[in-house]
Amino acid sequence: MAEKSPAADVEAGLLAHLNSTGEVPDSRSFASSLGVSHLELEGVIKSLSAFRIVDTTDIIKETWVLTDEAKGYAARGSPEAQLVAAIPPEGASKDALKAKLGDAFDVSMKAAARNKWIGFEKGNKDLVLRKVDNVKDELQEQLKKLEKGEVVPDKVIDDLKRRKLITKEKSIWYSLKKGPEFVVKRKTLATDVTTEHLRSGDWKDLEFKDYNYGAQGQPIAKGYVQPLMEVREAIENIFIMMGFTEMPTNNFVESSFWNFDALFQPQQHPSRDSHDTFFLKATSHLPEDYLEKVKQVHQFGGYGSKGYGYDWKRDEAEKNLLRTHTTAVSTRMLYKLAQEKPFAPKRYYSIDRVFRNEAVDRTHLAEFHQIEGLICDYGLTLGDLIGVLEDFFSSLGMSKLRFKPAYNPYTEPSMEIFSYHDGLKKWVEVGNSGMFRPEMLLPMGLPEGVNVIAWGLSLERPTMILYGIDNIRDLFGPKVDFNLIKSNPLCRLGI
Repeated sequence: MAEKSPAADVEAGLLAHLNSTGEVPDSRSFASSLGVSHLELEGVIKSLSAFRIVDTTDIIKETWVLTDEAKGYAARGSPEAQLVAAIPPEGASKDALKAKLGDAFDVSMKAAARNKWIGFEKGNKDLVLRKVDNVKDELQEQLKKLEKGEVVPDKVIDDLKRRKLITKEKSIWYSLKKGPEFVVKRKTLATDVTTEHLRSGDWKDLEFKDYNYGAQGQPIAKGYVQPLMEVREAIENIFIMMGFTEMPTNNFVESSFWNFDALFQPQQHPSRDSHDTFFLKATSHLPEDYLEKVKQVHQFGGYGSKGYGYDWKRDEAEKNLLRTHTTAVSTRMLYKLAQEKPFAPKRYYSIDRVFRNEAVDRTHLAEFHQIEGLICDYGLTLGDLIGVLEDFFSSLGMSKLRFKPAYNPYTEPSMEIFSYHDGLKKWVEVGNSGMFRPEMLLPMGLPEGVNVIAWGLSLERPTMILYGIDNIRDLFGPKVDFNLIKSNPLCRLGI
């Protein structure tokens, strides 16, 4: 085979041929005549076509080609023929034949048995016997025909497809003729003015390639904000604008005491079962004076309450867990506030992860983010809570709110918060709220007359509504679509 020509020589040969004959009917044959690969010629053709020097017509043909496995059978024979050839006159054991044929053993046994080329000794199914002296390997013949480009019957094609021995391959080549800008020798256009051009002065005679001023530049490598984090930042800004201070939420591991008991949540409450909560083996050390007050109010009541009247267990309170809500952080902060004298009103908020032992589905994960806000001051009422909630949610773009009475162990009264979703055309629950019970606040040491209003919601739900996501796993976790993050708008108005 002749040595491959450089691209310039291929182009010169092609243009000279077109100049003399006017056309190239088959680019594959022409590539062979030049002694180059069709891929190399194809690059030259596409370059000339872009400048309208040549006109091209695609010639497309689909052909069946042999797989690597089939090429082996075409060279050495089909597996069933190889099997028969490997069986001596006295027969051979299956293990011996499997050692010779390897992975092709099972296929060869089935095909040879179907062709009635083999049998088994009576009473000994492990001994394989030849039933024919010679075989006609039709599979090998069919594969060789396809390899040469010959036509085989459709029934044979279907059989080879079933055995996954052939695949369809699309071949594209071209017929060529002179284009409207045809030249025998293409002039090389300059792209830049070099120092040498300026020194010699030949830049005056150069013909420059047109610049595409509308072309886009290279994309700038930059970071992108995850939708969940963008909505989190927006909500944080609302809290800060309303005068709230962020609570420290760095304790993912919490004690049952702060997570449940200090919230006046009884130890037999269903949410404290292992099927709802992730418990850990370690235990916690707790403030003794406060622990004793919590124990008393659970067992015997106090502060106007009858309590729950059960045998409160310290071991249960000392169990560590992955916090199930950020209200455990609120409890710590209120206890700390109660120790500061004199009392000063506070507004606190937190946004962080919580953990629940729940089955993962389209709307639930074992971990998610909880948003929580609370105000601690004298004389707060349910009306104050409703007013703050209307201010907070209207800042999120949720101006249509409804409130429904609810039950929480640590708030009384309690309300579920609903917002009308214009897209879904229905009322959607967006959060929970209430006023912390005296049984929770007074054992901490907060003054009489001090009330706490609080509310909470998940971060994921408003984000899913905002971005039109109906599966929480597409928002948080390994299935997040990075194209969604990259196409994220710079800002949004409303929710």
